[in-house]
This record gives sequence, C-alpha cells and structure tokens, in this order.
Amino acid sequence: MTIPSTTTNEPRRPQASVWRLAGRQVWRDFIAGELRLLLWAVVLAVGALTAVGFFADRMRSGLVRDAAQLLGGDTVVLGDKPLASAFMQEALRRGFVVGQAANFPSMARAGAAQGGAARLAAVKAVDAAYPLRGTIDVRFGETAPVQSLKQAPAAGTVWIDPALANALALKVGDGLELGDATLRIAALIAIEPDRGTGFSALAPRVMLNVADLPATGLVQPSSRITWRLAVGAPNGDDKAAGAYADWAKAKIKTDGLRGMHVENLTTGRPEMTQTVDRAQQFLSLVALLTALLSAVAVAVAARDFAQRHLDDCAMLRVLGETQNRIAAVHAIEFFGLGLVASVVGLGLGFVLHLGFVALLTAWLPNGLPWPGPMPALLGVGVGLTLLLGFGLPPVLQLARVPPLRVLRRDVGTPKVASLGVLAGAFLGFAALMMVAARDVKLALISVGGFAGAALLFALVGWLAVLALRRFVPETRAPRWLVLATRAIAARPAFAVLQVSSMAIGLMALWVLILLRTDLIDSWRAATPPDAPNRFVINIQPDQAQAYRDMLKAAGVHDDDWFPMIRGRLISINDEPIAKRYKPESDASNMIQRELNLSHMREQPPGTKIVAGKWVPDESDGLSVEEGLAKTLGLKLGDKMQFDVGGVPVSGHVTTLRKVDWGSMRVNFFVMFPRTSMGDLPLSYISAFKAPSTAAPAFDNRLAAQFPNVTAIDVSATIAQVQGVLDQVIHAVELLFAFALVAGLVVLVATVSATREARAREFAVMRAVGASGSLLGRVQQVELLGVGALAGLLAASAAVAVGWGLATWVFEFHWNPPWWVPFAGAASGAALALAAGWWSLHEVLARPVMETLRRAAQE
Repeated sequence: MTIPSTTTNEPRRPQASVWRLAGRQVWRDFIAGELRLLLWAVVLAVGALTAVGFFADRMRSGLVRDAAQLLGGDTVVLGDKPLASAFMQEALRRGFVVGQAANFPSMARAGAAQGGAARLAAVKAVDAAYPLRGTIDVRFGETAPVQSLKQAPAAGTVWIDPALANALALKVGDGLELGDATLRIAALIAIEPDRGTGFSALAPRVMLNVADLPATGLVQPSSRITWRLAVGAPNGDDKAAGAYADWAKAKIKTDGLRGMHVENLTTGRPEMTQTVDRAQQFLSLVALLTALLSAVAVAVAARDFAQRHLDDCAMLRVLGETQNRIAAVHAIEFFGLGLVASVVGLGLGFVLHLGFVALLTAWLPNGLPWPGPMPALLGVGVGLTLLLGFGLPPVLQLARVPPLRVLRRDVGTPKVASLGVLAGAFLGFAALMMVAARDVKLALISVGGFAGAALLFALVGWLAVLALRRFVPETRAPRWLVLATRAIAARPAFAVLQVSSMAIGLMALWVLILLRTDLIDSWRAATPPDAPNRFVINIQPDQAQAYRDMLKAAGVHDDDWFPMIRGRLISINDEPIAKRYKPESDASNMIQRELNLSHMREQPPGTKIVAGKWVPDESDGLSVEEGLAKTLGLKLGDKMQFDVGGVPVSGHVTTLRKVDWGSMRVNFFVMFPRTSMGDLPLSYISAFKAPSTAAPAFDNRLAAQFPNVTAIDVSATIAQVQGVLDQVIHAVELLFAFALVAGLVVLVATVSATREARAREFAVMRAVGASGSLLGRVQQVELLGVGALAGLLAASAAVAVGWGLATWVFEFHWNPPWWVPFAGAASGAALALAAGWWSLHEVLARPVMETLRRAAQE
C-alpha cells in the first residue's frame, strides 16, 4: 500500500542571496537613520587622521627638500683642507651633480675713494654649479626687484650683504677690496638658502667666484678655510644620497683623514622646525583623540543599533533564516558602511589638509610635494577597525537571538562582548594609533591614559549607582529626585555606560582645551612681540659702557648682555679628548672647533636646570647644555679643561641646562656661574629689539660709532617665525573643531542609547498619572547628575593626562588652573542636558497612547 505524499508539487522559492539581503538592509537602515551616528563617527575619525597624515607627510617631504637647500646639497663633505679628488670622482661615478665651495672669515675693505673702511666678513667662494639645490635671491641695485637665480657670481665680481654695503658706504658698481684683489660689487644678497648657522655665519656675506680666489692671496697654509663638496643625487633620491654619505664616512675613517666630516639632511632652522614639529604633534594628538572619541561613539551606537534590531532578527529566525546568514548580512552591512565612511572621510581629510597647506603658503613659497599613499591606507584601516572591531561584535550577537523572543521579550538581550574580542579590537586600534601618531610617547600616553581612565570612570560610576539609594531616601527627598535616582539605579549598566562614555568624550575635549591654551602660550612666549631683532658681536670690553649708554639713550631696555669667551676643550677628567673620542664621531666633530663660553653669576633667564643646582659664584662650577653633555657623555662631577688663548681654565660640571635654541635669544653650551673670569680675553655679545621708529638710522649710528662690531638684523627671521606661528595656530584651531564635533557625537550617542528604555519607563509613569512636567524634571535631573559626575571625572583625569603630555611630549611647563574640575562638572552637566534635549525631547512630546503603543510593541 502506497501512502500518498503530503508535500506539494510547487517549486520551493529560492532564498535571496546574502549580498542582496545586505543591500536591502543597508538601504532600510540608512533611510531610517539607524546608521547616521555610526557613519558620522567613522567619517570624523578618518577625516581627522588623514588630514593630519596628508599634511605631515607633505611637510616631512618638504622639509627634507628644503633641508637640502639649507645644507647646500643632499650630502656635503667638509674639511679644513682641500678635499681629495676621490670624493668628487665617486660622486660623479654615481651620477651625482657636484659643487665645490670654500668658506672663511676675512676683512673686506672699501677703496680709498669710499673712505677705506674695513669690516670682518664671511667669505664664500663658489663654482659654476652653485646653488646646487634651490635658488639664491639677489638685487642688482639698492631699489631693484629681487631676482631668484641659479648661478654663481661672474668672475671679477662679488655679491655682498646689504649690511656690509651700508657699513662700508658702498653701492652696486663700486669696488670691494678682498685681500690682494679688488672685485666689483654686482649685486646685493637678499636670501642665501645655504648660509648655515653659528657665529661665523652671522658676519656679513661676501660671495665670489672660486676662479677669483687665487688672486685674493687669502689661501695660505695657515688659513682657517672650510672646504665643501656638495653632491646632489638624481631626482633627490635620499637613499642614494645616504649611500654616498656612508661611503664618504667609511673613506674618511679608513684613510685616517683628520679634520673632515660628512653632513646629511639633518640640519635646518630650529626656530622654524621646532614650531612646526610641535604643531604636528598637537595635530596628531587632536586626530588621535578624535579617533578615540569615534571608537566610543561607534561602540555605543552599535549597541543601540543591536538593541533596536532584536525583534527583527527574532522574526527572521521564526521565518527560517539561519544564524550564519543573519551574521553574514550584518557583517557585509558594517564592512560596506566602513568602506563608504572611510572613503568619505578620506575626501574630507584631503580637503582639510589642503586648508592646512593654504594657511602656510606664505612660508612655503615652493609648495609641497604631494603625499604618499600611506595616510590613505592608514585612514581606511582605522575606519574598518572602528566598525569591525568596536561596532560589529554587539551586532553579531543578533544572529544568536532565539525565536522565542517573539513571545518573550526578556530573552536574547545582547551581552557585553567577550574580553578577548574587546582586547583584540583595542590592541588593533592601539597599533594603528601608534602608526598614526609617529611618536611612541604621544601614542602611549594618549591611548594608555584613556584606557586607564575608562576603567576608573566605570568603577566610579558603578560605586555612584550603588550609593544613590543610601543618600537619597524615599521618605524625605522630593518626588522628582527620588524618581530620577531610582531610574538611574534601575539601569546600573546603562548608568555606568553613560558616565564612562560621557567622561571619555569630555576628557578628550578638556585635554585639548588645556593643552591648546598652554601650548599656544608657550609658542607665543618663545617669540614674543618684544623678541630681540638685533644681534651684535665683537664688542670689546673698553666699548662696553659706551655701547650700553647708546642703547639706553635710544630707549632700548632689557637687552641680552653676555661676555663671550672663545675656548677649545682639551681634556675631560684629565683625559685628552683625542684619546677619549674616536675620530669623526659626533663628539669629536663637535669639539674640533672652539666653543663659545660665557659666565654669569645668576642662572640665565629662559633656561631650565635639569640636573644639579646653580650656585652663584661657585669657583669650580660649570653649567653644561644637556645636549652637549649627552653627546660628550658628561655627567655631574666631571672635570672639563679648556684652552682660552693659551690659558688653561677648568671646572667641574655642577649643573645641566635645557636650552631652547629656537628662542631667538643668546644661548651658550658652557657657562661659568661666576661674576668675573679674571683677565681672560673676551668680547661681549648683545641682543636687543631695535627702536621700531628709527631702526635704519639707529643701525647706521651703531656702525659709525663702533665700526669693529658686527650687527645682524634678524627682523625678517622673527617676522617669518611669528607668521608661521600664526598660521600653525589657525591650523590647530581648524582641526580642533573636529574634536569638538566628535565629542558632541559621543554625547548624543550616549544619551540616545537609553532613549527606548526611557520611552518604556515614561509610558508606565504616564499611564499611572505622572505629568509631563514631572517627567521632564526627572529627565533633567538625571542628565544633570550624570553629566556633572562625568565632567568632574573627565576634567580631573584630563589634568593628569595633560601633565604627562606637556612634560614628556611637548616639553613645556604645565600649570592648569585650580578651577578645572569644577568647570568640568559644570560643562558636563550643561552639555549632557543639551545633548539630552536634542536626543530625548521627542520621547516627552509623544502622545500618551502612542507612547503606550510603542512601549507595548517594544
């Protein structure tokens, strides 16, 4: 007997593909606004990181390119005698372009018809390849326009600084006597890119063709001449230049060539690079904190997203969808959202970085190279990590929602992600932050500080919830206060989440606000409006009083005034330096030349003692700059002996000083804490701000009264530094707005996460007779309390993290005002109330029946 089949003959409907389901899901969620916070959080994070990344990448490339101009080539070999031909031949064999130059001090003189005045000048003889990198700006007349040239002076002519022309009363076309030769002044130098630094470079420049050097008769066996061979790699290839530098160093060491060393692209202008470096550090900090805020927003918004999709997934399970398909749909949705948000963030970051570059256009006349792909790849990696690492874990729990939830709404609630998943996401995110920061200390303090603070916030939030019932008794407290505290205590997990998330967001904002204020103040203090714009050297002791009287009569006050002693270091701890340091080591190269020493009874202003104690008039004491001490391997108590004009002078290191070499102030490597140094040969150096109304006339009077001194006008440099500083501050403030928006996104996401739970509570309360005004007050009190606690914790933790960043990253004094924690509590309460009104006003505005119906449906 055959039993008839109970199945139908109708073909089974094929299941839609996972990709098609994911597409529909994305479209529905996007239209419904479910993905709005997630999308914004990722866009802000990727935009901030890539903006800083693109900008930093271009700045680094530009600084390397400009460093070649400042150095005079991609690699430079220097020696105190003519260089062996092997160095040039090797460079040519490698396909490099080469240029030779000689630098030395000499007296330049006006002819008898022009008064016969003389002035010490810094002479540079260059060949036809000059300038190897960049251009030199000159004027072919006192009022002629500036021309950028890529050529050397013609034979028989010289180019000179305007300061030298003024001092010698010469003009273009006049003759300048240099040694045994008389050369015609053909142009005035406006900008010399490879002038270098140091006191020798401060003297007025005389530039001539190397073909005229023999005629001057200045090259003698005892002459102090620095010979330079500059090489330029094809297409500026820094690897090729580095390989040549390594070869040259090995050649010098193997052949035992004394008095020679190699310079790479590590020099620059410290007063510029320090400002830009600090700005890039702060911009990186803003980007890091924006990404951290975005991670919090993504985690909170994803949990809220999962909570709202529980019933949908339960119904899908009833209709036969498998866990794997549901999980795949949501994984595809979040992966696609991460890609789209990352691409949008990349576009936003690229546009924003163009704004940074535009702000610095005045300082970057040559523009900047285009960025490489690394910032874009890093941005996409951060975007995907945010959504897949922090957003996807709670959403994937939707696949495990049991079909029973359709009947029982107390089952299937998402649980906290496993510690393994959270740790993996955090470690991956932290690794990306390390790469983005490009500064280990900055990344460790930022990421580690915020991770530790998050744990502390959660603990304090939990303890606060436990304490609510004890400190707010039901019998004596107002009804609205009892309802608000009981609403918080009834949702301890939500309360802890709200306090922790709000506190992290507010902490990031407070860190940035406090650091931004102090950092900008420290920048301003480095080059204040009254910063010295004149440096005067070679003032003789018998001229000191007359010189200072002249400054006083001109209304110049608070000038830097230091005695300057030229001394050569000959031994450390009675060990000759020739035995102590290997030839051509950094230490050996640094002490081959004479050092500029000084003495002063009190600690010099603007310096910081990092080790030891400054003791006025300590007869055997020495204060050493910490960088020199590190290079020479010095420590407190070490004995240093100098040869000062044939007189041995010694002392023991009693203090190490930190000196800001970009401060535009007079600084020294070694100082004696004494009022007097006896009869040692010395001169004086002075720095002051010239009278603004009569600066040219004042300079002329100074040159006429003291013809032997050298006065250097650095007004253009000061103006350039201050201009760059203004533009950098604008760039910092521009990106700072990103962090503010990200912080607001965190606040809105945190408050919104409890919206439906509040809707259910309010539905019940309104059903039993609670008025709308009472519920509004309850909501306000709850938000104010949570916001005030979060703000108090955030501001207090921000002071600690800010201190770490200021001390170990930005290196400036940290002195936050005492009222910061109280301001944090007030701002937290106000922002939480504002975010709550934005996110929750619709809940209170719903009609009673609609509220009950929604609560029943939920």
